[in-house]
Amino acid sequence: MNKRPPGQVRIIAGTLRGSKLPVPDRPGLRPTGDRVRETLFNWLQQRIAGRRVLDLFAGTGALGFEAASRGAGEVVMVERDPVLADALRASAKRLHCEDLRIETADALAWLATPASARFDLVFLDPPFDAGLWDTAARALTPWLAESAQVYVERPPAADVQLPSHWQLLREGRTRDVHYALYATENRQAAATLGS
Repeated sequence: MNKRPPGQVRIIAGTLRGSKLPVPDRPGLRPTGDRVRETLFNWLQQRIAGRRVLDLFAGTGALGFEAASRGAGEVVMVERDPVLADALRASAKRLHCEDLRIETADALAWLATPASARFDLVFLDPPFDAGLWDTAARALTPWLAESAQVYVERPPAADVQLPSHWQLLREGRTRDVHYALYATENRQAAATLGS
């Protein structure tokens, strides 16, 4: 799948509907397609407003900006490529997204720091050739709210071993991607909240 990325992607719905996000020609960059994004956010309709959202391998920020457009309380995007991180910042400024924060960092290194927040929704869509799904999923635990949801996007043939307590809610596939939404039960968060 070595197709060139499109020059831009559009935000599908919400307050930023129709806004365009640039798609720089960077290695491994593969924005989530319109049809997949539309399906995902139809699944999430009641789970966005006011929620804390983490876009872990942000890339173009299509998922994070879509969440911000639909009323997320806060969106944190983590992107290690400085060119992409700068493009995210420029888009956030142009679109007046005040509740959006961009971290220029390696996602796994960022997850290894002490959790400063817990997220209700996480987008886990790493570069397909990096094979980071399992490692990132395990590292997410301290960052997840008690009843968080995690969206995972991967190649259809990828052998992914996600945590056993993640419950599959919905899934779909296209020729190029398998995408799924999971519910997580974060006992660590529940214990912390109960103490």
